[in-house]
Amino acid sequence: MRTDTADVERPATAPAFQQIGLGRRLKNNLATTVFLIAFGVAVVPLLWVLITLLREGLVPLLDPDWWYHSFYGLLPNDFGGGIYHALVGTILQTLVCAVISVPLGVAVGVFLIEYGQNSRLARTATFMVDILSGLPSIVAGLFIYALWITTFGFPKSGFAVSLSLVLLMLPVVVRTTETMLRIVPDELREASYALGVPKWKTILKVVLPTALSGILTGIMLGLARVMGETAPLLILVGYARSINFNLFQGNMASLPLAIYTERKTPTDAGDYRMWGAALTLVLLIMLINLLATLLSRLFAVKTK
Repeated sequence: MRTDTADVERPATAPAFQQIGLGRRLKNNLATTVFLIAFGVAVVPLLWVLITLLREGLVPLLDPDWWYHSFYGLLPNDFGGGIYHALVGTILQTLVCAVISVPLGVAVGVFLIEYGQNSRLARTATFMVDILSGLPSIVAGLFIYALWITTFGFPKSGFAVSLSLVLLMLPVVVRTTETMLRIVPDELREASYALGVPKWKTILKVVLPTALSGILTGIMLGLARVMGETAPLLILVGYARSINFNLFQGNMASLPLAIYTERKTPTDAGDYRMWGAALTLVLLIMLINLLATLLSRLFAVKTK
């Protein structure tokens, strides 16, 4: 049967390209300008701070004694000394905080996602985590002071500082664990259940390894956050210019306390030590962030 080509409907031709109007170009340029200004407002102060820290604090860090000595015996006008005592105190207090908060935070996150199922206990735990997320650091320090020192009668110590840091780090670990467990595909859980694997073993062998990369990243970022807290230190422990490895007795130095104490020394030597301690703290936090990135890539789930 012969078909007349004239009767066949031809597709409509695409509309010709319309040139962008002047109004749209102006709006686009205005939006670009606003975003560039916002970027500059955010970046310029950051660069200013970094440049100031490098200019004022780099000289102490280049001295080898800075990493192996303390401020013990130094007079207000004496240059020299080292940050070893404060660096040790910061690391010890942060490690104890991590030992307490990481297992507890991961366990709470697993409960909320895997076992909670919108139960009353899960809603209560979520509410408490929300409160802790907005808890000021000085309130955390006052709470530990009232409970640990006033009520139980323990002395001021580095361990009390670690307990206050737990209150600040715990919600970060819980929220990170929740977020990473939520994005684990349910198909992985269902496949494990279909093979007869119990739920607890599925969580340990399948769910947590899949989410491990993001959980480790959140933990490291939480450590970097609490490492620079100052308010709990001012309340719960005194500053020591010498090295103290005992977390349960005596004054203990830390980098934030060293910065605060040396700031009150009205000499050039005090400024020298203050800026050196500040740059050391920034470098330590930067190292933690780089380690978080490395762990995220190292434990990321391979798709191939």
